[in-house]
Order: sequence, then structure tokens, then C-alpha cells
Amino acid sequence: MNHQASFALRGRNPDVLTCIANLSNDEVFTPPEFANQMLDTVAEAWATRNGGANLWADSSARFLDPCTKSGVFLREIATRLLKGLEGEFPDLQTRVDHILTRQLFGIGITRLTSLLARRSLYCSKHATGEHSIAKSFASDDGNIWFERTEHSWRNGKCTFCGASKEGLDRGESLETHAYAFIHTDDIKAQVAKMFGGNMQFDVIIGNPPYQLDDGGFGTSAAPIYQLFVEQGLALEPQYAVFVTPSRWMTGGKGLDKFRERMLSDKRLRSIVDFPKLYEAFPGVKIRGGISYFLWDRDYQGPCEVQTIWDGEPTGSPVSRYLDAYDVLVRRNEAVPILEKVRIRREPTLDVRISSRKPFGFATNFKGQTSPRGLLSPVRLFANQRVSWVERTEITVNPDWIDEWKVLMTAVQGTSAAVETKFLSKPIIAGPGTACTETYLVAGHFSDEESAKNYASYLRTRFVRFLVSLRKVTQHATRDVYAFVPDLPLDQPWTDSKLYERYELTRDEIAFIESQVAAHNDGQADDE
Repeated sequence: MNHQASFALRGRNPDVLTCIANLSNDEVFTPPEFANQMLDTVAEAWATRNGGANLWADSSARFLDPCTKSGVFLREIATRLLKGLEGEFPDLQTRVDHILTRQLFGIGITRLTSLLARRSLYCSKHATGEHSIAKSFASDDGNIWFERTEHSWRNGKCTFCGASKEGLDRGESLETHAYAFIHTDDIKAQVAKMFGGNMQFDVIIGNPPYQLDDGGFGTSAAPIYQLFVEQGLALEPQYAVFVTPSRWMTGGKGLDKFRERMLSDKRLRSIVDFPKLYEAFPGVKIRGGISYFLWDRDYQGPCEVQTIWDGEPTGSPVSRYLDAYDVLVRRNEAVPILEKVRIRREPTLDVRISSRKPFGFATNFKGQTSPRGLLSPVRLFANQRVSWVERTEITVNPDWIDEWKVLMTAVQGTSAAVETKFLSKPIIAGPGTACTETYLVAGHFSDEESAKNYASYLRTRFVRFLVSLRKVTQHATRDVYAFVPDLPLDQPWTDSKLYERYELTRDEIAFIESQVAAHNDGQADDE
């Protein structure tokens, strides 16, 4: 063996793993630089726990990537161990074999990615191949496991991951996307079966698939990354570090129980958050940004939260208990502002906001283009148009028709890397009106003055800032208003009045105005 050349895990310029394209926005390859940030976080925690000891000099430490794609985590760990274990194993080949056969383990998510991961780690798609740097494996797979797994169908859905049978039960020639790590009720037994014995890992690290692509057969794509996290923690490693979309922090389909578990888990040692679109994974559009967390099995205490913006920390990390609210307030600077609002114990706006389909009409409902021929016409606000319906067609909240209403779009957001408005401009809809699912009825009133004062309140930066703390996607449902106080509507509200009411400091005001842009004019749309 040529001592250094044969173990050239990163001997090319540029690094090949920075050049490959992502499979999709759901199966995203981790950039090597980002993977190393995560590994640094683990190493620091290990040193803190073990009197300054070097994780990469521990020949007994075991590592698992349960959702390996490019193999970048395993490759970078191998590079670190190769240097750290030089004193214990002076012979390079002996050191390489020890690291690859006894310390590094991976589970491929598809056949293609398992081959790619082996190529990254062993320098050969087969661990026993001619060009493999490992010389002690008996099987081609080495320690990167992959076998085709089938879904467990019941009533048209997989009982483990919720995949659509119509979309993914498609024969042996195509991938099932039934990821073995999450298709089991006993993850410890599953891993023991994969690797041939009782396996206890010191570090579990990975970037799981984010959601299932079932070809559009589901009503909407459901996240699955939380299933990988839950299974990883169930293995009880010393440390677990995962990168995921940040949507779990405030919302996301089917993520309520996961969010509650994560926020209440005092073993979360740190979270590093990248809220800006494209910040961490250039070219990959993950609405709401991404983050990674470090879970420490033997830790109990507050979690250190750090935000990264344009490659730099926004300030010093802050240790805080995450279950202070029902969502994770991502920016440390926002917490003291929110506390000044909540200490007054005022009712909140989410009680006022309607549910979806406030009058029973779907977004694609089309009324008449004019009121002609209708006995009792009602003006209907729809998607970028106004139409007309017969009053008797409205069976949901008919008592709202003749009140003054303030309408807000149910979806608000842009494709820009940074969201700055968070809510649309309010629309004041007078008596004799209704709307489709495009809008929510944010409030309904007996008089025009209250409606106008309420609309002015919703336009303030202060309100939209509080909304931003709960809004991580384009959807602006009633839940995003749960931090906004429901104030008396006997006056029009302005930001200056609100800043004074809640005794905000100059720095706090500056932070709000750095995050939330003013609307173009001072009036709500009046129809």
C-alpha cells in the first residue's frame, strides 16, 4: 500500500462531494463544510464531557449515519480518526482497517446512495474491491448496509411512514423509498440484524430525507425526517446530531407531537439555526431554512441557541429552556420582546381568526361574474377576482355576511431568500360580502370604525413581528396570530403607540424594524 496516496479521501481539487447534484429537495446532499461544522459540535461536547479528551483519538468510539447518501459524514469522520489514531496505530493499513471495520457504520437510503457512500468511504463501490482501501471486509457491502425494504400497507398507506400505496407500490424495478431505519417497531433489533450483533453507538449523525416523493398521489407531501430522529434517539447513543428543515420548530404537517417532544427534552444541548433561504445548502429551496441540533444523552439543562445569518452568528449563543412556549422562538433577540408582551396576560388574536373556508367555499370556487339574476346577491372575494353568489348558497357563518369584516390572505410569502412582510395587507370588506378559502376572516365587526382600527393594527410592524415568530412557511393560519395581543379597537394603532405600550427599548425597536418591512402605504385595502 502506498502509505498516503492510497488513503486519499480528499486528494482531489475540488472535492467531488461539492460537485454532485442533489437527488431532489427531499434528499439533499450535505456539503462537506457543513458536515464538518456538525462534527466540530460533537467533538466539543465530547471534550467537555470527558475532561478535554479528543474524540478522534478514541479507538473504541462507534459512529452511525442512519441515512447516508453521499457518505460525507463517514468520510469526514474517517479523515479525523486517521489523524487522531496515528499514535495508537502507527501502521497506516492497520489504522485504516480498524477505523473502517470497527468504528464507522452507515445505512444507505437507496441502492444508488449506498454505492456512492461506499465509493466515498472505501474508495470503491465494493468494500472488497480491487481499489478498496479496506482490506479486512468479508462482504462487498462493508459496514454500509442496504437491502431493499418493502412498505407495510394498510388501507392504502404504509403503517410506518404513511406513504401512498398507489404512488410507491410500483414493482421491483424501482426504488420503494421504504427506508429500513424507520420501517420497524424495534430499532435496536433492526440495527443488530443489519450489522450482526448488539450495536451501541457513541455518535449518530445524519441528514435524513425530508419528505416522501410519492409521485403526487398524496394530498400533500408529509415530512418523514422526524421519524429518523426519533429512531436515532431510541438507540440511546451518547450523542446524536441531525440536520433537518426548521419547520418543526413552529409548524409543519404532522409535527405537533414531535415538536412537543423536542421542546420538552432537556437533553437537547444546542441548536444552530439557519433561517435564511439557501444559507446552509446553496441552491436548495427549503422554506423556513434548516438547522442542526446536538442531543446529549447524559445532559439535563437549557439548550444553547445560535442563529447564523449570511455566514456569521447574529450574536452570542443564548442558553434557554425551549418549552417556555408551544413553539421554538428562533431568534434570541425576540425573546425579551415577547416576554414584555406576554407578561400583561392579554387575550390573543388567534381566537378572532377564522378557520379555513370561512364561508365554506374552496379556493377554486367560481361565482357569477355579475349579480344579474340573483335574488339576494353577495359579493364574493376570491383569488385575484370578485364574483357574486346567491345568499342562500352560504351555509357557513351566514351571520357574518352583513357585518364589517377584515380579510387576510391565508397564504403570504415570496420566493425571496428573506421574508419581510409576513402578512398581506388587510382588506376591509363591508356588509353584503363573503370570501373563498383564499382568505381568512381575521375579524368581523358591527361598525366600520372598529374594522378600520383593526386593519391598521394588523398592518403594524409590531403585529407582523409577533406573527413572524410563529410563521415559518407561506401559510398564515390562525395559529400564527397566537402571540399577538387582542387590543381594544377604540383607536387606530400605530407602531409608536405599541412600542410605548410595551416599553420597548431602542435596541428592541431597531431589531423589530430590521426584521419587518413597512407596507407601502398606511391604509388597508378598502373594498
